[in-house]
Amino acid sequence: MITQSLFRTGPPLMAGIVAFLLAIPGLQADTLEDIQQRGVIRIAVANERPYGYLNEEGEALGAGPEVARRILDDLGIETIEWVATEFKNLIPGLEVGRFDMAAAEMAIMPERCSRVLFSDPNTSYGEGLLVLASNPNRIRAYEDFVERPDTIRVAVQEGTVTQDMFAALGVHPDRVVTVERLSEAIEAIESGRADAFAATGMTVASLENMSPQVEAEFNFKDPIIDGRQVRYYGGFAFPLDAEDLRDAFNDALEQEKRYGDWQQTLARYGFLTKDIIYSYRFSGDQLCEGSS
Repeated sequence: MITQSLFRTGPPLMAGIVAFLLAIPGLQADTLEDIQQRGVIRIAVANERPYGYLNEEGEALGAGPEVARRILDDLGIETIEWVATEFKNLIPGLEVGRFDMAAAEMAIMPERCSRVLFSDPNTSYGEGLLVLASNPNRIRAYEDFVERPDTIRVAVQEGTVTQDMFAALGVHPDRVVTVERLSEAIEAIESGRADAFAATGMTVASLENMSPQVEAEFNFKDPIIDGRQVRYYGGFAFPLDAEDLRDAFNDALEQEKRYGDWQQTLARYGFLTKDIIYSYRFSGDQLCEGSS
């Protein structure tokens, strides 16, 4: 039995303990058959609208949970235990077996593929900016934080690809404010700690409705990285050794996209026709190889 005091150790020892635990055969990810026999699967969301979140009654909503619920029912798994966590904890949670999959529309990227398995894309989405009402600082692009380094600051959610993007653009770390929760993004703008919040366009649109003091910048210009317009492809994530679950889920996802209510579900949560069509551009494997 592992005692509670074991988990109070410092970061170096804790990292070694996690690596040791992951090497124990008994702690490998449950197989699809294991989950089907148990009848229960644990799925994480990052409480981010419209991707995956729990409402006040604890019901899981969003593009990820609604699609996942139908697919898992097809796979004979009727009961889902939803786990709400911070976005930055999704991959670590999968790695240590805290949950069996994540339905947070996490962007499929090569560096993440070395730590978790991804399904094929369920959604695609671009970037956006949340600013003070009327946008007094006239911030319309991420590049503005490069060109005006001494006057404006941007907030980003910790652990997201948007955070990495500002590093790639060359924005000085002192001009980037990190927040853990989306609610903190609005507070950062209203208090003056940041002049804008950068996130996916869908996230920005949902935050705009939460306070009259902020708004989504209508004339936002999509960022260009290495000559390419930035667009993400969101998928479901699984532990590295859960290939049978991922593969079965992928097959069912393909059928859902062809014959189910998938398109209507995404449209109901605000995804545009372009977002839906673009989700077909690449497979999960291609995105893991950096094809986008």
